[in-house]
Amino acid sequence: MAKLSQEDLLAQFEELTLIELSEFVKAFEEKFDVTAAAAVAAAPAGPGAPAEVAEEQDEFDVILTGAGEKKIQVIKVVRELTSLGLKEAKDLVDGTPKPVLEKVAKEAADKAAESLKAAGASVEVK
Repeated sequence: MAKLSQEDLLAQFEELTLIELSEFVKAFEEKFDVTAAAAVAAAPAGPGAPAEVAEEQDEFDVILTGAGEKKIQVIKVVRELTSLGLKEAKDLVDGTPKPVLEKVAKEAADKAAESLKAAGASVEVK
C-alpha cells in the first residue's frame, strides 16, 4: 500500500461524517493506546509571574458526614438524589462519612447539599 500524504489523509477525513470520524478516533486510540486530548499550553514563568495558576474547580463531591436525628428522611433524600435502592441508601447513610454524589456541577452539589441539610443531615461539599 502506498503511503498517503497528510493532504491525502485530510481529503479522506473531509468525506467522513462526524459519527464515522468519532468511530475512527476511538479505533485509533485503541490501536495505538493513546488519547486524543486537547493540548494545554503552559504559561511562561517570568519574573513576577505566579508560581502556580489556580485552576477553578468545576466538579464537586457531596459527602454525607452524619445522618442526624431524622435518619429515615435522610435515606429518602439519598434515594431521590441517586438511583440507589432502599438497602443501598440505608447502608450509605449508616456508613457515614460517604460520598452521595461525585464529580457533579457546583449547582447540583449545592442543591443536593441543601436537600440533605433540610432533611437533618450534616453534609460537606468538596
